[in-house]
Amino acid sequence: MDKTKVLNDLVRMSANLGRPENEYVILGEGNTSAKIDDETFYVKASGAWLCESSEDIFVEVRTAPVLDMCDGPDLTDAEIKERLGAARINPDGKWPSIETMFHAFLLSLPGVNFVGHTHPTAVNIILCSKSAEEILSARIFPDQVVYCGVRPLILPFTDPGVQLAKVIRRGVDDYIRSEGCLPKVILVRNHGLIAVGSTATEVEAITATWNKTCKILAGAYALGGIQPMSDENVARICTRPDEDYRREYLKK
Repeated sequence: MDKTKVLNDLVRMSANLGRPENEYVILGEGNTSAKIDDETFYVKASGAWLCESSEDIFVEVRTAPVLDMCDGPDLTDAEIKERLGAARINPDGKWPSIETMFHAFLLSLPGVNFVGHTHPTAVNIILCSKSAEEILSARIFPDQVVYCGVRPLILPFTDPGVQLAKVIRRGVDDYIRSEGCLPKVILVRNHGLIAVGSTATEVEAITATWNKTCKILAGAYALGGIQPMSDENVARICTRPDEDYRREYLKK
């Protein structure tokens, strides 16, 4: 993949995810990444604001040493900082996000080239509720299934960093065994949304669709409860040729 195009697409995606009117993030919340090749990727610098995205807020890091951090015992904060710093291509550059580890894992999966992690208000209203898993299990409209898959992967709150990366890896492995495919939406309780896609446009579409999903879910519950789609209807949507075309359109 062309390195310049990857960075340009990442900057555009990040700026769009950071637009204040979307209410996906505020201040320095959230982080994004993009795969350059099998050995390196870009990730947002720690503390940088998505709404101020430019080439300067992204750090190029080596994939292998970051993935290695997830294979051993838990690391101290000082050890994490030291090893993230050592993984940078430019040793004098900005520091990568503390959540770089889960980006490295997700970008190592087949077909994943871009990752967007945000904290949308509408999504966290549900993720911070006592009934989050029950509410989020419902499929309620066709585009939720088309763009976000048959169901999200829902994980408990975990300390951001190496521990969260390990929990995400275990969760994704379990999801693949259960569903036979990768999750497009990963939800972390009391934290936020992770969207994975083959293109920057796909990550933006998944984020927007899941944000809409949560707004509808909250509104439906306020009006007495939801009317979910049947499993048969969901299965039909997953096999419709026109819906396949719409999904593929996002990968161009």
